[in-house]
Amino acid sequence: MNVRSSTMRDDTSLPAETTRLRAAASYPLIVHIVFSLDVGGLENGLVNLINRMPERYRHVVICLSHFTDFRERITRPGVRVFALHKRAGKDFGVYVRLWRLLRRLKPDIVHTRNYGTLDSAVVAALAGVPRRIHGEHGWDMTDLNGDSRKYKWLRRAVSPLIHRQVTVSNHLGGWLRDTVGIPGERVVSICNGVDTAAFCPARRARQALVASAGREFGPGKFIVGTVGRMDPVKDQVTLARAFAALLREHPALQDTVRLVMVGDGPLRRESKAVLEREGLSALAWLPGRRDDIAAILQGLDVFVLPSLNEGISNTILEAMASGLPVIATRVGGSPELVLDGRTGALIPPADAAALAGAIEQYVAAPERAVAHGQAGRERAEREFSLDAMVAAYTSLYDGFLGTETAAGKRQCVE
Repeated sequence: MNVRSSTMRDDTSLPAETTRLRAAASYPLIVHIVFSLDVGGLENGLVNLINRMPERYRHVVICLSHFTDFRERITRPGVRVFALHKRAGKDFGVYVRLWRLLRRLKPDIVHTRNYGTLDSAVVAALAGVPRRIHGEHGWDMTDLNGDSRKYKWLRRAVSPLIHRQVTVSNHLGGWLRDTVGIPGERVVSICNGVDTAAFCPARRARQALVASAGREFGPGKFIVGTVGRMDPVKDQVTLARAFAALLREHPALQDTVRLVMVGDGPLRRESKAVLEREGLSALAWLPGRRDDIAAILQGLDVFVLPSLNEGISNTILEAMASGLPVIATRVGGSPELVLDGRTGALIPPADAAALAGAIEQYVAAPERAVAHGQAGRERAEREFSLDAMVAAYTSLYDGFLGTETAAGKRQCVE
């Protein structure tokens, strides 16, 4: 079987640890199936969940495609990660490899995530897995608004094999019930959570940013930034165009306003090209992928997420926890996070002029940016803690297996 696996840290050098791991071998096994394990919000949420869940569960991650060194972020001992190397297009062999692997692992629960793994629920049923959960985390450019008849039909066709459908936002939950036609009792919304200890405001915040981006991004500058994979659905090009429009309309701001765009992907080159044509390359920093996101966020004044659609954005939550006002498009689950006029601003998607105007309002009133950022931080601590997310998923798994009394399902806050 052409399956690549990676065994995470599993220190059995001490007798006590050996005894503990032998006892853990009897714990229920959850197999998480994702398309790939690489940098992304879905993947980050999965890692946080595995690392923080109670020890009464074991975990395995199966990637239909591949994994990268992102898997090293799983710090829980004994978690194995498998890659099935799915080829582009139709690859029926991956289903055979998945079926064999599931028969070998004998999981108690299989948890698939997003449309790309939906057919894996069928394979799990054929492999005899007794409990099957599917998560919806948002749409991509192939079905930007969830309107595809084919995809809706396939979701309905597979739904009898899925015991519970989990969405990360009320928006997605309503879509599953009202548009796709999934019975309401099978749908539950569990919000993403954010580590408010790792992502937090800092007094001497700009040092890390200046060390990497240069003195042009130091004290006295107003830094507008975004973080995330630079794919078409995230639409960072509109942010580059808005930045250019802002400086054309207010040339004096070239002395103070700077742009940071962290992440890699096809839109990075296009965003750079926009800035180069406008002669603004020296006022922007596009470093590609970074691993010090918490430190970079601490150096910003405003966070922007110009997505064409979203489930529930981890980067919005991280920005809120970092004490930043958030400008986001009014799409998907973003309005469930950003309170317009209280913790940030909501604008139409793909509207560079509206985005430029929202940025300019914060530049003109930095005290308003600080106030909205503080309100966002308080909301992240109060309503979107990582512990609450983990507790909700643990309760869901417990309810299936009867290992603990289910504590109820936490709904996303509107």
